[in-house]
Amino acid sequence: MPETSSQPPGPSALEPMLQKLEYWGKFSREDRDAVLALPHSVRMLQPNHYIVREFDRAEFSCALLSGFAVRHKIVAGGLRQILSIHMKGEMVDLQNSLLGMADHSVQMLTAGKVAMIPRADVERIAFARPSVGRAMWINTLVDASIFREWIANVGRRDAQTRIAHLLCEFSLRLKVSGLGERTNYELPMTQDQLADATGLTAVHVNRMLRQLEESGLITRESGRVTLKDERALAHAATYVNRYQGLDLSWLPRPRS
Repeated sequence: MPETSSQPPGPSALEPMLQKLEYWGKFSREDRDAVLALPHSVRMLQPNHYIVREFDRAEFSCALLSGFAVRHKIVAGGLRQILSIHMKGEMVDLQNSLLGMADHSVQMLTAGKVAMIPRADVERIAFARPSVGRAMWINTLVDASIFREWIANVGRRDAQTRIAHLLCEFSLRLKVSGLGERTNYELPMTQDQLADATGLTAVHVNRMLRQLEESGLITRESGRVTLKDERALAHAATYVNRYQGLDLSWLPRPRS
């Protein structure tokens, strides 16, 4: 069973979510106070715990305070397709909470803390405070941008490019979230999970990671990935310099 805090958590519990929302726009002091004062409960969840299952009636929106979570769908035959990965500060169930019924599942990838915010309060603050609502709107648009890249990844990129692209995405998003250096970070996914995210087999994922190592683009040790040549890796990944609304000035310009 998930552990839930017995006392109402202090407003600082939502600080990671506030920082991520403010990446998309400037908030007033009143906006910040309103976000931090949102009603919520904090739960400690273990790996594989479901935050919401497909077809559930979503009653809460979940903000990750620590750990990693994934969105996914189960297809015929019981196979899983991971649709996106979420990390500290991100609202991982904003779409489900606003639509009412979940059209996909959200599951913990690692152990972590989540803040469960009643969906009615999410809707209230989004409409009452335009700056907060705009940031939430941009947040969903950025998620959609990531989804489109993942569709292109699985549908049209070759196996090595798929893995390289995912490693570049982690590099940027972990850095922005303050969870790792751009060129050295802990990859929280097993090869089976990488396979579910890229539409490959675990054996093929292992082969592609070895190829990237042999090419001198990355090294791996004890679950950590080091980007030895990040520009070359970005080129191999066809990782464009306009992606997710984040700062990608370090990436090479697309070739004309």
